[in-house]
Amino acid sequence: MYNMVFCVVSEGEVGKSELPDCDIAVYGFAGLGEVDFEKELMGDSEKFEDVARLSKKTERGIICGCRTVSRGLLRKSVAVADRGKLLGISDMNHVLDGEQFKSGVGLGFYKVNGCKIGLCIENDLLFPDTFKALSLCGCNAVIAILEELKDGIPPLIIRAYSYLYGVPVIMCAGKTAYFADVSGAIATSTQGVSLFEISTQNRYHIVTTRTRGISSDNKTDY
Repeated sequence: MYNMVFCVVSEGEVGKSELPDCDIAVYGFAGLGEVDFEKELMGDSEKFEDVARLSKKTERGIICGCRTVSRGLLRKSVAVADRGKLLGISDMNHVLDGEQFKSGVGLGFYKVNGCKIGLCIENDLLFPDTFKALSLCGCNAVIAILEELKDGIPPLIIRAYSYLYGVPVIMCAGKTAYFADVSGAIATSTQGVSLFEISTQNRYHIVTTRTRGISSDNKTDY
């Protein structure tokens, strides 16, 4: 397997500055700001098209956080593009304590620049099943995007997830970038643009357990 370079742009909008040499660029919520689906469909706004155009121009995968509005419903979302094609928009699945956002459905899982990428958006970080499912899907890396870093818990969480589930995690939280490795190491950067190199190799263990109650006897009363 080979290594891939991820560029995290924690400050700056999509297409406003040159990207360094990388395989996949990750923008925080400042990358697109708020996107109105109706305006996008009417041609009054081209923010998603800007993401696709940037991926075609740079020949890189682009992953970008944003707030999306559809018929008055507000969501926290991530847009994903690769080589000029908008692969999709995934939404945050978990809404906490009466927040103004609408929850999405389904896991964000994409093949970007030949790499299987899982997405974790804001509150989804607090639910281990998200990472476990993405790990079981065979993703090579998880991208976590938070609009802001409210406390020091998210870096601890991604470090634990990466170690337990064997998936490197790259996180953009507000104006700070993080990288958690499967070994338990973590790196932090407060630069506007940060580069992280990861191995795309998935490593597996054979885990055996003992259990009772599962019989191999044929049943006749199904």
